[in-house]
Amino acid sequence: MLELVKYVVEQFAEHKDAIEYKEEEKDSSIEITVFLEDSDMGKVIGKQGKIAKALRTLVKAATPKGAKKYVVEIKSKE
Repeated sequence: MLELVKYVVEQFAEHKDAIEYKEEEKDSSIEITVFLEDSDMGKVIGKQGKIAKALRTLVKAATPKGAKKYVVEIKSKE
């Protein structure tokens, strides 16, 4: 699933080499956190969050039935 998230995020980000990904497994879910440069935040999230919503929908659709739920977070590097 991380590969799918990487592919989609890198289509919109300008600073592809500065993107960091963190995958953390919790009790009932797997959280994928994407850390971006401030200049890429708007491009990856999209107007009114449309790209971020679409990414989450893709991940949800690609998750096998009965598997842990995936949560995608997009954050700025600090």
